[in-house]
Amino acid sequence: MADALLIRGGRIIDPGQGIDKPGDLLIKEGKIAWLGDGTPPEEDYAVLNAEGLIVCPGFIDLHCHLRQPGGEEKETIATGTRAAARGGFTTVCCMPNTSPPLDNESMISYVKTVAANESPIRVLPIGCVTLGRQGEELVDMSELEMAGAIAYSDDGSPVVSPEAMRQALEYSRDFHRPIIDHCENLFLTQGGQINEGVVSLELGLRGIPDTAEELIVQRDLDLARETGGHIHIAHVSTEGSLELIRTAKEEGVPVTAEVTPHHLTLTEEAVLKYKTYAKVNPPLRTKRDTIALLRALNDGVIDIIATDHAPHTAADKDCKFTQAAFGISGFETALGSLAGLILNSELSLDTLIAALTIGPARILGYEKLGTLEIGAPADVTIFDLHKEWVVDAAQFVSKGKNTPLDGQTLKGKVMATIYTGNPVYMDETLQIETRTE
Repeated sequence: MADALLIRGGRIIDPGQGIDKPGDLLIKEGKIAWLGDGTPPEEDYAVLNAEGLIVCPGFIDLHCHLRQPGGEEKETIATGTRAAARGGFTTVCCMPNTSPPLDNESMISYVKTVAANESPIRVLPIGCVTLGRQGEELVDMSELEMAGAIAYSDDGSPVVSPEAMRQALEYSRDFHRPIIDHCENLFLTQGGQINEGVVSLELGLRGIPDTAEELIVQRDLDLARETGGHIHIAHVSTEGSLELIRTAKEEGVPVTAEVTPHHLTLTEEAVLKYKTYAKVNPPLRTKRDTIALLRALNDGVIDIIATDHAPHTAADKDCKFTQAAFGISGFETALGSLAGLILNSELSLDTLIAALTIGPARILGYEKLGTLEIGAPADVTIFDLHKEWVVDAAQFVSKGKNTPLDGQTLKGKVMATIYTGNPVYMDETLQIETRTE
């Protein structure tokens, strides 16, 4: 058995190093050992033929929900991370809105222990900002950091208290941990189901206005400006939020932002066809908003793409609209849903890969992730930008089959995912071969 793996003949793209060229990639002892187009400095290696495929750093998802503990009927750490591996992700950051929430050392340790035993990829836990995610009293942020929390968020709920957010951002400034901000004014979203607009009027459903997001974005940008703490705006959905973020960045406020695949590619009209499977928070917005989001990703106002993978049971979705849960299962369709933007020349391949790799790594301060630099962990994603496939939610590894893309034909498919040198997912058409002299 060879102790090294050569990925041969692929198009190697690593935005962090400015690399985009055909070549070979050698992996040894779990790390990137060599990148070139000649004879590798190793005699004993197996070969994975990547001709016609793109080879890039492993995808990093800064925002997902693994549901464990407390929501194992929707997802577990084991099923969620296996689904993530099929989607090309080698690192996922799990949100703390579990039951109980990740607001103390023991809960962070629990996630780390389960992940170490059951996950095929890297799991980085995000701790709560406030106790019980109630939005008022700050957690012991030092305790959570020492336990292994890599960021803080009350995602699924906003930090209601401005003072609690201010204190959290002061901690962020001093200890260099981002505060991931779920921007929602609960007074304006109460009872809301979908975007406030033409479709909500047509369906007779209470709408969620743009201002529900934008008011909290403005509040927390002001607090970041005052404190110097790093605010990361989760799942941006409106043109107005983008303008606030753009202005703050121009002023030097330490802010980063993310967008989801579904907010880039779907509009409020998806609810007419896909019903509850297109119900998500924040809601799908207008075409004008999706255009603005794409423009912001292209020009750097939005830093990364994150799935906000939110798995649910069939019972959570196959019910009356007003009773249905918010959320879309996104790990296994992320690349396929985004590849159309590349093929339609709306987004560059380099920008897409950067938003899924080096972008999130830099936000987290992980210099050796999101890159194929020599000596970095051998986290590699291999995909075929042009391969067609049909989404079959029934075949998802994730317990969450809740996707509006079920039955659709997509282009762009992950062919292999390699985590620290070990293949954790491979398409059935690929195989690793022993080299023959």
